[in-house]
Amino acid sequence: MAKRSRQVVQSKPENNVHPLYGSVVRGGWDPLGEEQRDQSYVKKVRAQSENQQALLDAMSEHNLTLALGPAGTGKTYLAISAAVEALDEGKVGRIVLSRPAVEAGESLGFLPGDLQDKLAPYLRPLYDALSDRMGGKRLRAALADGSIEIAPVAYMRGRTLNNAFVVIDEAQNCTYGQIKMLLTRLGWHSTMVLTGDPDQSDLLPGISGLADTASRLNGLPDIAVVQLNDRDIVRHPLVASMLTVL
Repeated sequence: MAKRSRQVVQSKPENNVHPLYGSVVRGGWDPLGEEQRDQSYVKKVRAQSENQQALLDAMSEHNLTLALGPAGTGKTYLAISAAVEALDEGKVGRIVLSRPAVEAGESLGFLPGDLQDKLAPYLRPLYDALSDRMGGKRLRAALADGSIEIAPVAYMRGRTLNNAFVVIDEAQNCTYGQIKMLLTRLGWHSTMVLTGDPDQSDLLPGISGLADTASRLNGLPDIAVVQLNDRDIVRHPLVASMLTVL
């Protein structure tokens, strides 16, 4: 009895699939534009606006930079990109990333697991940016050997961060006292970048210290305060239009 030939059915390729997260972008808009990258990480990051270029220049020329601006302007991504490049070039020995564990308007209650498990939901944006810049395998190795450390703001007091690139993300959710504490952690041969949007604080009104700190430090010659605006937003075009009316 003759064997029946197998019918090979070729799956139809999906269009507009994000190469990093695998999600299908509908509506014809692709966040990566015409150029789809094959590698699992980004080797070089280029500024998409004058203010983003000003931020990159400030981080390379100053030991302390404050980046303020609305959501989607690339503050965190550019800061982490600069940190990874500094580590790759041997300018620093490690990267320290810190973020306040503040929930956005709702309480998740008790979270199971050890300290790393409890902090993972709050620090997820940092892991995403690092994975995009380094790739998952290299990121896991860097976290294991301590060349990259991710820590909550609550555990930064008493430390001196030498030979490190320090990124304080979501600084609008820090009080004035917390920001003062974080700024005074800066040690020798280190660079520190604070990022945040003063208009999107999850603290009670008047508690956030980011805007006050930026206004006080703006006049110092060795500190850069970079202000981004809605023209620097690199997310969906609707984000910029919404922020102008919300």
